Amino acid sequence: MSIITISRGSSSMGKAVAEKVAATLGYQVLSRDLLLNASDKFHVSQQTLLQALHDAPGLKDRYKNTKQIYIAYVRATLLEMVAGDNVVYHGLAGHLLLKELDHVLKIRIIGNLENRVMRKMREDGIAHHEAQSLILADDAQRKKWTRQIYGVDPADNTLYDMVICIDKLSVDDAAQFICGAASSTAFRSTEACLRKARDLSLACNVKAALVTEFPEVGITCEYGNMLLYTTDKIAHNGKFKKILDSIKQDTPGIFNLEVHAGVPVPLDAV
Repeated sequence: MSIITISRGSSSMGKAVAEKVAATLGYQVLSRDLLLNASDKFHVSQQTLLQALHDAPGLKDRYKNTKQIYIAYVRATLLEMVAGDNVVYHGLAGHLLLKELDHVLKIRIIGNLENRVMRKMREDGIAHHEAQSLILADDAQRKKWTRQIYGVDPADNTLYDMVICIDKLSVDDAAQFICGAASSTAFRSTEACLRKARDLSLACNVKAALVTEFPEVGITCEYGNMLLYTTDKIAHNGKFKKILDSIKQDTPGIFNLEVHAGVPVPLDAV
């Protein structure tokens, strides 16, 4: 089986499609419950985490690394929630938060602006100009966020395995396409896929434990062997060493943990 992420703009029927796919395949559907779990685990409000995943960083955010901190919290939580596989996630940035995993089927749903505006008018009971203004502002913010955080354009089709235009399709039609793709061998989870997911989850949880004090530390993990890449100064920092000792004691699944000081951070590090 697999993990499915569904990315969409507002009023593009993404939620309905995700729920239909999950019901058809017998998968768990995730969205706002991610924010609830992350909020409980890291003691940050859901609204703060939502803004971190939606609003582009301002100067204050970049100076204090606040977006980086909250995204690390959300990502660590999401990796834990999808570890059991058989999940449809239709929250923000799923295709980017899980991009390293091979068995993730990344879907984007698009729609004609006027159709989305009409749907927004019906959903919220608002006028045409207000609905259009809200959708365009939301699209612009998501595009700005994705470019500033990940350096990519969310409209780039190469970020996804399948792009579905919902205009002429029903929810059932779109779900049928997605279920067919999810059932292919290309996205079937293997033991290697599940092991990679476990390793990434470990790395992301350690990142979350360090990110507030040491956001520049890069982490990789393979077969439970964890490497931390940092500067000589941080490597000899007493607080850093104390946090690592706590991580070693409290984190099951880590077989070995090494600090590589003064070494460039690999591109695949979290």
